[in-house]
Amino acid sequence: MAGDIFYHYTDFQALDGILRCAQLRVNNVLNMNDSAEMRHFMRRLAKAIVRQLEDGGDKARAGVVGALFQEELRKEHSAFAACFSFRRDDAAQWERYGNRGRGVCIAVRGELLRKMAVGPLSLHTVFYEDDMTGHPMVDHFCQLVQGKEELSEEDPDVRMAMRDAWACSVAFKHPSFSSEDEVRLVVAPFGNEAFDIKACYHVSKERIKKYYPLELRDMCRKAGSTLEELIEEIIIGPESTQSKVILQDYLSDQGMEALAGRVALSDCPLRGVPS
Repeated sequence: MAGDIFYHYTDFQALDGILRCAQLRVNNVLNMNDSAEMRHFMRRLAKAIVRQLEDGGDKARAGVVGALFQEELRKEHSAFAACFSFRRDDAAQWERYGNRGRGVCIAVRGELLRKMAVGPLSLHTVFYEDDMTGHPMVDHFCQLVQGKEELSEEDPDVRMAMRDAWACSVAFKHPSFSSEDEVRLVVAPFGNEAFDIKACYHVSKERIKKYYPLELRDMCRKAGSTLEELIEEIIIGPESTQSKVILQDYLSDQGMEALAGRVALSDCPLRGVPS
């Protein structure tokens, strides 16, 4: 189990939403990375698929696939995600996502999160290579098109594959970010397939943000588990002034006594991070 834990770095307001309200917000990826990154992924993926088909002597299908991707790239797509890392108590994660070390890290069990990622939800390990030759979607597309006599963007299998490709694009980042070792829980409402979660909006002084609230208790129940079983550990940030005892009292008062025994203090020597 130790090698299958995902770490979500956040602040204490988000922790309260996840535990007391049992909701995980998936935010628009435009707040995380530019939509150009998604489109860059799709272009590079198309190039890798076309090259593999051509190398296999199937130039006719390669041309059709290239045209399908060109048409797909004329469309506007967005997606939503919650971010996790494989790295526990990591200085860079604390600085970038854990409120500059003053926040909290929630460790979740990967095997349960995978069971919860069904329907429009999918779990993706972030791909940091700029060359898509080794991406699993390349083989998936090649096998799909080679089994078809005719290819059309109206084909349900092609549409599903394109939807999956866009979902993968959400989990693509520049190789310079590879040290983050990230995995993303992605909501991709590209076709509204079985997607009945109502969008919500957070209004601040500066802008309006769109997000989807995932109901964690219901998701855990469908996966044959509970919210307390999903969470392996809660780590208080290295720059946080949060009392461990008070956090444990908070958990106990929320009826989560089991979690109260899984609170830890960060050992990360992160000190003096500027505000």
